[in-house]
Amino acid sequence: MLEKTYDSAAVEPKIAKAWDDADAFRAGANAKAGAESFTIVIPPPNVTGSLHMGHALNNTLQDIMVRFERMRGKDVLWQPGMDHAGIATQMVVERQLAERKLPGRREMGREAFVERVWEWKEESGGLIFNQLKRLGASCDWSRERFTMDEGLSKAVLEVFVTLYKEGLIYRGKRLVNWDPKFETAISDLEVESREVEGHMWHFKYPLAGGETYTYVEKDADGNIVLSEERNYISIATTRPETMLGDGAVAVHPSDERYAPIIGKLCEIPVGPKEHRRLIPIIADEYPEPDFGSGAVKITGAHDFNDYQVAKRNKIPLYRLMDTTASMRDDGDAYSVYAAKALEIAKSGELPGEADIDEINLVPEEYRGLDRMVARKKIIETINAEGLAVTVKDSEGNDIPYVEAKKIMQPFGDRSGVVIEPMLTDQWFADAKTLAEPAIASVREGRTNFVPKNWEKTYFDWMENIEPWCISRQLWWGHQIPAWYGPDGQCFVEKSEEEALDAAIQHYLAHEGPWKAWVQEKLENFKPGEILIRDEDVLDTWFSSALWPFSTLGWPDKTPELERYYPTSVLVTGFDIIFFWVARMMMMGMHFMKDAEGEPVEPFHTIYVHALVRDKNGQKMSKSKGNVIDPLDLIDEYGADALRFTLAIMAAQGRDVKLDPARIAGYRNFGTKVWNATRFGEMNGVKRDAGFDPENAKLTVNRWILTELSKTVSDVTTAIETQRFNEAAASLYRFVWNQVCDWYVELLKPIFMGEDEAAKAEAQACMAYVLEQSYALLHPFMPFMTEELWAHTAARDGLLAHGEWPVSGFADADAADEINWLVDLVSGLRSARSEMNVPPSATAPLIMVGANAVTSSRLARHEAAICRLARVESISTADVAPKGAAQIIVGEATACLPLGNLIDLGTEKARIEKAIVKNEQEKDRLGKKLSNEKFIANADPDVVAADRERHAELEGQLESLKIALQRVIEAG
Repeated sequence: MLEKTYDSAAVEPKIAKAWDDADAFRAGANAKAGAESFTIVIPPPNVTGSLHMGHALNNTLQDIMVRFERMRGKDVLWQPGMDHAGIATQMVVERQLAERKLPGRREMGREAFVERVWEWKEESGGLIFNQLKRLGASCDWSRERFTMDEGLSKAVLEVFVTLYKEGLIYRGKRLVNWDPKFETAISDLEVESREVEGHMWHFKYPLAGGETYTYVEKDADGNIVLSEERNYISIATTRPETMLGDGAVAVHPSDERYAPIIGKLCEIPVGPKEHRRLIPIIADEYPEPDFGSGAVKITGAHDFNDYQVAKRNKIPLYRLMDTTASMRDDGDAYSVYAAKALEIAKSGELPGEADIDEINLVPEEYRGLDRMVARKKIIETINAEGLAVTVKDSEGNDIPYVEAKKIMQPFGDRSGVVIEPMLTDQWFADAKTLAEPAIASVREGRTNFVPKNWEKTYFDWMENIEPWCISRQLWWGHQIPAWYGPDGQCFVEKSEEEALDAAIQHYLAHEGPWKAWVQEKLENFKPGEILIRDEDVLDTWFSSALWPFSTLGWPDKTPELERYYPTSVLVTGFDIIFFWVARMMMMGMHFMKDAEGEPVEPFHTIYVHALVRDKNGQKMSKSKGNVIDPLDLIDEYGADALRFTLAIMAAQGRDVKLDPARIAGYRNFGTKVWNATRFGEMNGVKRDAGFDPENAKLTVNRWILTELSKTVSDVTTAIETQRFNEAAASLYRFVWNQVCDWYVELLKPIFMGEDEAAKAEAQACMAYVLEQSYALLHPFMPFMTEELWAHTAARDGLLAHGEWPVSGFADADAADEINWLVDLVSGLRSARSEMNVPPSATAPLIMVGANAVTSSRLARHEAAICRLARVESISTADVAPKGAAQIIVGEATACLPLGNLIDLGTEKARIEKAIVKNEQEKDRLGKKLSNEKFIANADPDVVAADRERHAELEGQLESLKIALQRVIEAG
């Protein structure tokens, strides 16, 4: 006999072991002969990661599809693996070294440090895989891959070298996000913009040679409101320390205030007076005339917008900071570089990158200072010299004009320090060229986004894509396969031996100073003397961009690659569409070709799920204290309850608002299935191999079999189209409402009756329906269903390898009849509940306007109606009796006289009071939500919660008003 209650803590490890012992999830398990393949690659979690709610949702949805297709007999592979997570892993290991008071990364050297990271990875990395197994993820764990394992590293080398030789990877100097703590470039994804308290300083840039102009301001009607002679142009900046690297001041071409001085030079008001730099005033569309003074300083090497202006207008880019974001202290005296910069400004001709890069325009008094310290000193100097724009204080004194204002500031998401836009030498991929086939694939419908609205996001980014910075100044990662000769010549090959061969051929084939040098070195060769390897590693996203084919053995032509590429569906969050999805599309279509040489997309469907938020719709964050740990939920409610909750709430395009109370509710759903199975056991229900639905005679059985067939069809279609919430809702409705509530109740008289043939059919039919229910539920609730499957009959195999139910049975008459009965009883129960009829009270049922079909149904089901709806007698009439609640069922009206069951006056007063209270709260929320100021300034999560509550109140009011009308009619 089944245990009284389902114990998830005991069952889940047992079932997990059974799956493991049977190698249940290996690629191709349960596949039918000649079956088509179905492949999903797991979005590789970081090796440093642990399971969070986003992972739980993402992997639950993948597992539903994988288990579903495996049961349908397809050749399924769910490919697992982990990402080496360059910056995150390096940070973890460096922190560990510091905590243990061991030598740091730089003290131990690159080789020893990388070895230490590998040790950490073997000991502590990959915790998340065990956590995914607790969730029930049915990956082929024997095929686990790692972005730095031998095979994937081989793929990375192949791709990098190929793209380099095709001219699609190159080295160049561009502006990047620079993390001063980790001293590396980072991606946009690793930058977190935060609103902070900031300042806007207003300074004067004097015109060269003491020139003046008439500065005129006009109002909207063109009337002059200010006219004065000025010998300066005013700029406003939030970053005074970057003034040292200004290359120009820009104004809008239509800004009449500055028209007289466009093309003239002005002076940067900082640095030794005898060496003040002059920069041009230029016209560009970027400045907004209505923002600040309308004039913008252009520091192309330290601001992304300025960089674009500088490139358009051939303005020099002067780097001011070192890798720690301290002001540069290298090179010659400031006066030497200031003179060079002045020559450049006057000539309008840009020198080469190397010549520009060596120019250090930081005056001696600021060299070596942290950027924030330098900022403070520069402000003090400008103020002391009287070159700050001033305003009057409350006492009429002139004071520097400084605006306190909130600004958006970029922070490293892992380092927590302010990111510095930095002009550095990096490796780049020509993303624009690579993106073209990937754009066409989605545009032409070969790859589809679900929901479709994410296509716009994809196109917006892909069609305006910038070169992809693929290098990182880290030690943990795929070291770039580039070596430099003594003259800086670069050799990119798959190995140092190949690079050395290429270098020797290069130098020996060219007459020049290096030919003899190389010949001499070769006579007494020592590794590393001729070539020096590039120290940078590749961006983590580079290796993960190859994931759909590198994990299958590419560049080797493996059977797995032939069988499982292209993959089928990608399940991912919207936040990595740019950084992972788009790049997999680019790389997949560049390197994977069909027999005709046409690009092959890595997947045909991209399912984009939303965020998991807290129950109030707030984004989960440690600072808010509302983070929910999925492992805690699994401990408390079981993995099945969590999975079903996530699935039924995963409506396309809608965030999941996770309330633990909902998980408790779906744990009760599992309990309901468990209890239905126990009920069946206690009533002799057991599997009958000879049961054929077509031979069922009882109306109640033919009804439930019809509903089962409809549910199979609905769930199958919903999973196929990634409508997981609809699939789960269909299952909930069928299993809880139709099977566990109505079917069980309607079978009780049969099980207790004397008709042995009817009893035998009911026992066999219920066993069949429960078995089919376990199968339908299995992708959503795999642990409990596997346990019930094994318990309820002697089976040859696992439910994970069971057959997916098929639809086809239909008996419309039986379905109509029992659904009519369900509607009638449900309506009577609702009426009793709405008007607080005591559970023990009974009343006569009078059916008005019943036709012959309804009358015969009333006769056949009289016992069930009386028992289930607390009805004492049933009769028919032509006119509804006075004082009765009325429910429309089909063509007839069911009347339930209430006068003797409740105190109508008391009930009327109670309902009216509830209506007034609800209307007051609804009106209060309505006023709040119609306030545009509130909508504009309030937290979006708060606004969403208020809207949801407003809609809830509207629904409650509608029910209360129906109840009130029934009480009035009954009186």
